[in-house]
Amino acid sequence: MKPVIGILAPFLTPSQRAAIAAAAEENGFALREFATAEELEENCAECEVLYGYLSPSVLPKARALKWFQSASAGVDQFCDPALWQNPDAVLTNSSGVYGVTISEHMICLVLMLMRRIPEYMACAQRREWGPQMPLRSIYGSTIAVVGTGDLGTSFARRAKALGARCVRGVKRSPAPAGPCYDETYTADRLKEAVADCDVVALCLPHTKETAGMIDASVLAAMAPRTLLVNVGRGSSVDQEALIEALNSGRLAGAALDVMVPEPLPKDHPLWSAKNLLITPHVAGNMSLGWTCEFDAQLFCENIARYRAGEPLKNTIDRTRGY
Repeated sequence: MKPVIGILAPFLTPSQRAAIAAAAEENGFALREFATAEELEENCAECEVLYGYLSPSVLPKARALKWFQSASAGVDQFCDPALWQNPDAVLTNSSGVYGVTISEHMICLVLMLMRRIPEYMACAQRREWGPQMPLRSIYGSTIAVVGTGDLGTSFARRAKALGARCVRGVKRSPAPAGPCYDETYTADRLKEAVADCDVVALCLPHTKETAGMIDASVLAAMAPRTLLVNVGRGSSVDQEALIEALNSGRLAGAALDVMVPEPLPKDHPLWSAKNLLITPHVAGNMSLGWTCEFDAQLFCENIARYRAGEPLKNTIDRTRGY
């Protein structure tokens, strides 16, 4: 009897489904695609491999599971050891497939703030011909990227291509972050890294170390002209301190694609914070066709690696959360 791959991936196109089916067949798997989360949860016990957007509640019921590839880049919700029937099962994520879509979203948000688009949109809604206001540019700017993985580095490359003068990478280890970074800082030098920046871009996973990392003291270390952008995890920012910094004018502006909680309640004070752009966690996901294509290709490659006993791409250390 063939081992079973179970997938819950409604974002896949017919051609991507066909490619995964071909990879499964070529490597000796039976493929079972589930239409709903409920159907998957009821029938996951036979699956040796799972792929897609899954709820953590599936894992305790997946008795035969040896490998789960999440369609998300962030997988902290799957790292509780109590979830796994088989402690040796492998968890992989989709890091690397979201760089294009999220970095473009970040560039868009930064330019909207720099070019005063929210203010001009407000004038247009009032049918007023707005005043000429001073604008800013990525060209010649200083940018700190906190979290130098795929997302942060994809953004850093684009910022450098648009003429950023200095891009600083903030990471756990002191090793150079990569050629697109002009300077590298360790996390214990975060306040130094964000000082005198035009933009601070947060691309952090959720871990014990990153929770509350951008607190009132770090926000106070930023210059009044700083724009803060967060596309990592909402838990990394002290939101009350951010609201105070924006409303008092100590920060020039911010853009959040992630926050706590999600969805944001209608009465949450973030909605009324000054010069804040909010997008509903849409920078990533599978809203861009290229992301779906990259993710399907990654899974197909890992199917072959898994069958051959080779190391899988994007294997997660569940004790660290990434």
